[in-house]
Parts: sequence; structure tokens; C-alpha cells
Amino acid sequence: MKATQKDFRSAAPRAAAAAKVFFFCGPDEAGAQDAARAIVELLPEPGERVELSGAELRKDPVRLGDEARSSSLFGDARHIWVSASGDEVHDAVETLLSGQMTGTAQPCPVLIVASGATDKARTAKLLAGRPDALVAMFYPPDLRAFSTDVRMMGDAAGVRLSSDLADRIARAAALDSRLARSEVEKLALYLDAAPTSPRSADAEALDAIGAKTEDDGFMPLVNAVLGGDAGKLSGELHRLRELNMNPVGVLLTFERRAALLAGLAGKLGPRGDIGKLLEAERVFWKERADVGKQLRKWRGPRLARLVSKLAEMHRALLGDSRNAELLLAQGLTEITRVAASAR
Repeated sequence: MKATQKDFRSAAPRAAAAAKVFFFCGPDEAGAQDAARAIVELLPEPGERVELSGAELRKDPVRLGDEARSSSLFGDARHIWVSASGDEVHDAVETLLSGQMTGTAQPCPVLIVASGATDKARTAKLLAGRPDALVAMFYPPDLRAFSTDVRMMGDAAGVRLSSDLADRIARAAALDSRLARSEVEKLALYLDAAPTSPRSADAEALDAIGAKTEDDGFMPLVNAVLGGDAGKLSGELHRLRELNMNPVGVLLTFERRAALLAGLAGKLGPRGDIGKLLEAERVFWKERADVGKQLRKWRGPRLARLVSKLAEMHRALLGDSRNAELLLAQGLTEITRVAASAR
């Protein structure tokens, strides 16, 4: 079975009932993770969660089948959650499926979130034609669709959000559902809201919950790097180390901003008016100067190279977690130099 973000919601119940292996991929990692969590919630008995990494399974392909066919300590249900990059779990999935075909015990559900992979990956092709598997690919949503999702998050938490406020949360979260959900949850707590006692949120409430974390956010670093502001880079990298920010999490913010720039560049065309476009796309007014500056620097082939560079860095960080902070700093320094030279 195959699905995209357009038809995933309608396909999910049937997939959760019929499939045993789920492969979530595409450039929107947050969307892929949300989809995996949705499947877990739909499983008749999700039970214990066993987490494995793609790197572990690349070194030991047999382990996935062993874990999937093992019972928990108390004989309860379980499911396997695999965080992978690209095609590194292909051999493990192939081994799992071959074991299933030989008539051994049926495996528990296996959910694979593969960053950097697409539905053209070898693992995806291995699974797409099977009735007992699901391949789902997710692209970054556009602002309007994501803002609607944010309002739905608010409704579920008992927080009423206006369109403008939902847009602001969407922009601040760089279209990342995990970050947006965190903001909505903080709003619900601040307003003492619940589904049974909903409250209306306003800009003042959003400012209040954001005040503590504003200086701890990723955006100052993103803007310094993509804006080519070499003078600020050293200080932002120092803050990165002091706050012990997760290197992969930081890089995901850059990837989402690059996806935003790519979407805007496609709508802008060669002679478009950047200011009018940012206003039409409802970019939050405090961010328009930075996004506009970056859009002028990152277009066409240069933007394509940026996306490729970020994907390369992502693979490097996942492959060498011990040196991830150093690798991130080196990569961001290179990107800053390119941005500084762009006119």
C-alpha cells in the first residue's frame, strides 16, 4: 500500500488493521513522525514500544526480525519504532520479510521513520506492493494547510485560535507540527484550557508563553547563517554549545526554512516582488525582513545546492553522533560564507 499526506488520514485505519510494516518517508520528517504516532494510536494493541536506530540495524540486519518476533517480558503486545536515515534499514526489512514468508511467528508492527528517504528508495519499493505493508511519503505543507492543522490542534486542546494567530504559530514553528503542538500545549496550560472548558487565545497570551524561550530558539542562528551574517555566527554557535541544543534538531530547523524558501521562490518567479509575496503568503511581519533577505540570497541553483548540503549534513550527523556538534558548526560556517558572498 502507498499513501501521501493527502490521503493518509483516510488510509490509516485500514493500514493499521492490515499492515505489519510501515515506512514513513519524505522531506517533512515532522509529518512522517506524526503519521507514525497516528498509526500507533490506531493499533488494536500497541503495547510496549521498542526503539531501534537505523545504524544499529545496518550493522545487524537480523536484529529487526528477532525483536519483532520476540515477546515482551510479561508477554504483552509490543511494537517496534525505528528511526533511520535513507535506505539503511533495507537489509533488515528484507530479512524480516523473508522470515515472515518462511512461516515463522508473525512479527509485531514495525514503524520506520526514514529521514532523507523517498518512496523511490529500495526499502520503499520492497514494501509498496505488499498488502501487509504501508509506504507513506510526506512533503512540507503550505502555510494555509498547516495553519488549519494548528487550529485543529487548538480545538483538540481546548484553545480557540484565530486565523492570524494560527498563522503566527505556524511560521514560528517553521511548519513543524511537533513545535506547533508544543506551542498549543503551552497555550492550553497558560490559559487553563481543556476540551471541556475551551478558552480563546490572543497575541498577548502567545507572547507570554514565548517570552521564556525566545532567546533559546533556533531562529537567531538560522537567520545569521542563511543571511550570511558572519559577525554573529561565532556568538550563536557559542550559545548553541552553552544551551546544549540538539544538533539534529537545529539542522531540522534549517531544513524547514530551506523548504519554506523553496516554496516561496517557486511562487515568486524571476521578476516577482518579494515584499508583496511575503505579505500575500502571510509571513509573520517580524520575520519578513529576515525571510526576504534570505530569499534574495538563496534562489535557483544556489538554493538547490543548499538543500543538498543540508541533506548531506543530516546524514553525517546521524552517522557520527559523537562529533555531531563539530560537524554542524563546520557545515553552518560553510553555508554562512556562501550566503555572505551572495548578492
